[in-house]
Amino acid sequence: MSIISDRTSSAVAVTPGGGASADLVTAAAPAAARKASRRALARIPVAALVVDLAAMIVAVATGGLMRGLLPIFPPNTSSSIPVGPETIAGLVALWLVVIFGLGGYRSRLFGAGTDEYKLVINATLITAGLVGIFCYLIQYQFSRGLYLFSFLSGVTLLALGRFTMRTLLKSARRRGALLQRVVLAGLPSHVDEIAAVLRRESWLGYQVVGALTPPTDFREVTASGIRVWGNTDEVAWAADTLKADTVFVVGGAFTSSAQTRQAVWDLEERDVAVVVAPSVTDVSSERVQIRPVGGLPLIHLDPPRSAAAVRWGKRTFDVVVASCLVVAFSPVLAFAAFRVWAFDHGPILFRQTRAGRDGRDFSCLKLRTMVTNAEELLQDLHAEIGHTEGLFKMVDDPRITTPGRWLRRFSLDELPQLFNVLRGDMSLIGPRPPLPSEVEAYADHMHRRLRVRPGMTGLWQVSGRSNLSFDEAIRLDLYYVDNWSMLQDLSILARTFGAVFRSRGAY
Repeated sequence: MSIISDRTSSAVAVTPGGGASADLVTAAAPAAARKASRRALARIPVAALVVDLAAMIVAVATGGLMRGLLPIFPPNTSSSIPVGPETIAGLVALWLVVIFGLGGYRSRLFGAGTDEYKLVINATLITAGLVGIFCYLIQYQFSRGLYLFSFLSGVTLLALGRFTMRTLLKSARRRGALLQRVVLAGLPSHVDEIAAVLRRESWLGYQVVGALTPPTDFREVTASGIRVWGNTDEVAWAADTLKADTVFVVGGAFTSSAQTRQAVWDLEERDVAVVVAPSVTDVSSERVQIRPVGGLPLIHLDPPRSAAAVRWGKRTFDVVVASCLVVAFSPVLAFAAFRVWAFDHGPILFRQTRAGRDGRDFSCLKLRTMVTNAEELLQDLHAEIGHTEGLFKMVDDPRITTPGRWLRRFSLDELPQLFNVLRGDMSLIGPRPPLPSEVEAYADHMHRRLRVRPGMTGLWQVSGRSNLSFDEAIRLDLYYVDNWSMLQDLSILARTFGAVFRSRGAY
């Protein structure tokens, strides 16, 4: 091979002896670094097995301890046969075998999604069922206390172990370690869309090293700046040259299923993974089902869940939790209110009209953190920094009072919104409540975020708060509306405390 294509002949030439040009040498990561990364990635399943084994041993030990501390079963029905080490070893071995059989140590399972947690939980339930049936069939008097507490603690410890591993893996990937080199193949617009997601979600560990576009496209760089190395029919060559670990097949990559199949075969010989990325983004895994029909992997998308986010279950949760929080934070709220009043003897509360569910206006309550004439100074600040759209936020805003800075740092100024929640204007978790002037400037798709009650906290807050761009905040709000679940609400609520104490993006 002498040249990939006309559009890259000057930059992607290969010498007859197989040596790459300077650009190709630059594109390919150092061989030692790639090998080290691949070795580390290959060890992740082994590390997971070790972590699971440790969790199981601790779980069985906890079961034995709790059996003695909490004798919930009558003494006359307790096991009279001591549980020996061979029995414990058999239990742990069976547990590991079940996890392995369900695919719990596949390399592509780690790092994202909920499948990893579901798998270890299901494996624990299956193991418990097998042990119970086996003991019943052979009339073995296995200690019921040990049995109960071992598996109960095992579920928690296994999930905690996998969570710890995932946290460490994400941290390493954000620092640029344990990355997989990715080539994107498809139409330039689709390449840029998928690349934006991979760039934003850096914890996934995908490092985009180049793109391949259809033969009818002759550009050398996509709109977002990704280098185009050749055509999609040269995917095997590109994988070899760029030392790719994974090829993402995105929209428009191939014109027939035969071409796709041939590309998969070619990449299989090179031990390069293939990921098919459909032109669907911001959809949670709970709404996606893949059903092979006649050899076609059909992707079924469940309807958006915005209607579920306004039902009585979420409203009941809001009222109960908000009431508890009002009681718990009442001393803090009283102290903060006194600080606000004592500073300048002005109003304690700041009321601002915001747009709620279905665009209905309501009075949003906050502890006042600015000088009393803050609204009069707003236009001058807009002109000073060139603000044109979105919620106005300014680092070191001169209008903020001394107690206001303390209140904003820990988001204590938003505590009065608990009464908005009790009143039904807001929810504990939801999109950020926009100003009516923002709503008037919304594009058509942005109005979708008004289908649910706005929240005191949400994905926007736990993902960076004021450090996010306006477009990114809107994207997170729309994701929340379409993919709502009670489990996600609980996760956001838990992450909010961390975001508040870190004070990241709070100003």
